[in-house]
Parts: sequence; structure tokens; C-alpha cells
Amino acid sequence: MEINRYASPFQIGKVTIPNRTVFAPMAGVSDLPFRLLCHEMGAGLVCMEMISAKAITFRSRRTGELWETSPEERPVSLQIFGHEPEVMAEACRILEEQCFDILDINMGCPVPKIVNNQEGSALMRDPALIEKVVRACVDNTSRPVTAKIRKGFDADHVNAVECALAAEAGGASAVAVHGRTRDQMYSGFADWSIIRDVKTALSIPVIGNGDVVDGPSAKRMMDETGCDAVMIARAAQGNPWIFREVNAYLEKGVIMERPPRREIVKMILRHMEMLCDCKGERVGMREMRGHVHNYLTGFPGASRVRKSVNSVTTKAQLQALLAKEYPYA
Repeated sequence: MEINRYASPFQIGKVTIPNRTVFAPMAGVSDLPFRLLCHEMGAGLVCMEMISAKAITFRSRRTGELWETSPEERPVSLQIFGHEPEVMAEACRILEEQCFDILDINMGCPVPKIVNNQEGSALMRDPALIEKVVRACVDNTSRPVTAKIRKGFDADHVNAVECALAAEAGGASAVAVHGRTRDQMYSGFADWSIIRDVKTALSIPVIGNGDVVDGPSAKRMMDETGCDAVMIARAAQGNPWIFREVNAYLEKGVIMERPPRREIVKMILRHMEMLCDCKGERVGMREMRGHVHNYLTGFPGASRVRKSVNSVTTKAQLQALLAKEYPYA
């Protein structure tokens, strides 16, 4: 009997990923509460927000909050960023006592303050350094090490294959490739052909990232590139159901409709409770505003309601606002 690769688990080192969907690491988004919701909705692997390796070595309290995990979200990947092999090695040794399954190295962040410090996507300007950074991590952790890269630093330096090979040479167990250059940031269209090129060149799993927004686009990416899994980022914001939808399409060819407004409002309130339990009501509600903006996509009067959401500071206020605006949801 032929195995449906779209519906089967795959391996990253010794870690089994139960399906072919990965929730991307996103600063300010992929915190513990939202990772739990995405895992519940079917994400095979969830990834934490990126953490500075140097901050880990300083053992700052804020950094410790970022690596908080729950047994209910596993398998989970912890992502660090840095460019000094010795600092990365020390961070890995410190992280050994934490609960996570995969260690990921960020080599794709396009934010200027990260790039200007020679970190994130700046590493793609030096493939030899990529190999050293990956090797430093592999030698100092018991977890599989992965790397997340981009198409290249800019249109004149499209070197994802070279960088991916360097990561593999350093001992990486998988590579995720975003089909945009650093200069593109998140604009334009992702070039899936570079993902195919990386997949052809490597012997380890390759995860494709960029412009996967539903089940059909996920399958197209896997068909066109041969990648082992798809990584979903912005399309998951306000829509954790996307993992359920992608899995249904990959496994059975079923197109699921977006959940009804009643289910979305219920998820907003649940997300709010989880976020406030995790971070306290003051911080939780401030962060929840952005999530609500995303959840309300497609709702009647969404633009007007979002303006009201910007001023809520308590759970009671958000509950009252949603009950008033969408009483039948």
C-alpha cells in the first residue's frame, strides 16, 4: 500500500513530527498561549519566539519568560539568534535544563536592529560562519538543531542553497527556507523554486515557508518543491484553525470552511483568558488587542470595532464589547 506522504509523520533528528504543518516562530505572536491553541488545532510542530543567545547567557528574567513551555504543546522548538559561536555554545549549555524538543537557529530575521548586529539574516552573508554557528550548537545540546534561512540577503545574493549546505555540514537536522530575500522583508511573493533547489541539494528535511494560506496552497508548495513540511506564519494570526484546515486538505483533499463567527468569538475569549492567566491582565490585555484585530478579519464593522478594541484594558471590557457588537455570535 502506497504511503501518503502528505498525511504521514516525519523526523527531525530523533523527534517525530506527527504531521506536515509547522507554526512559525514570530516575535510577539508565538507565545505559549497561542502556541497551545495552534497545537490544539493541529500544528505538528510549534516554535517559540526567538531569544537572544547573549541574553540567555546573561540569564535575564524576561528571557526566562520567553522559553516557558507546556507538556501539552509538544513537540516544540526553541529558537535562538546570535552570530558568535562561543556565545551560541554557552546559551545551548544553559538551555539544556529547559523543556523543549528542537533547537532552532534564526538566520532569517530581516529586522534592521538584528541585522545591524550581524545576526538573523545577516548570517547569510557568511556561509562559513553559518557552519561554525550550527556546529557550536550541535556540539553543546542534546536536541536536534535546525536553521531557518531566507532565499538570500538580497536579489544580488541569492545563496539559500549554499547556506543550507553549510548548516547541514555543521550538523543541522533540518532547514526551513523562506522564499523571500531579506530586502523583501514580507512584501511581494515568495519564490518557491529556491525551496525546491534547497530540497534537491540537501539530504535532511526541508520545511517550506512563504505564502501558504490554506490547504490548496500548502499542497501546491509540497508538490512544486518536494519539501517535507510547510511552515505557516502570518496566515495563522487570528486563524489557528488553518492547521486543521491544511491537515484536512493534505490528508483527505477536504476543503474546510472558515469557522462561524460564534466559534471565532468563543476563541477570542478563550485566548484572552489564557493570555491573562499567563502574563497577568494588564500585560495580557495589551497584547490581546493585536490578536483581536486579526481574529476580526471578515467581520461586519471590523474596522470600527478594532478602534474600540484599542482602548480596552480589562477582560470585562472586551467581553462587553464583543457581546454588544456581535450579540448573535
